[in-house]
Amino acid sequence: MQRPNAAQLTCGSATVVLTTVALLLLSGTTTTLGIAVICLAGLLLGLLVAVTMPLRTTGVKTTAPTPASAAREEVRVPTARVGAGVDTRTGS
Repeated sequence: MQRPNAAQLTCGSATVVLTTVALLLLSGTTTTLGIAVICLAGLLLGLLVAVTMPLRTTGVKTTAPTPASAAREEVRVPTARVGAGVDTRTGS
């Protein structure tokens, strides 16, 4: 199973919140069992929405390097540092 993408997480979360709030307001329940059932129904509906959303079928387009830009690229090789260091000091 693939990881959910951002759109699936967003739609699923919004569904959970909106469904739970709407059902709590419409039902008017005050019992603990009723609230628990409504919260569970909201979670299940949000999960269903997130799972059944279509996935992206096309890949993200990337630009391939052109031959002109590939020719300009250089390979940089690290070289030894040249310069005065702590071990090369002389004098007083």
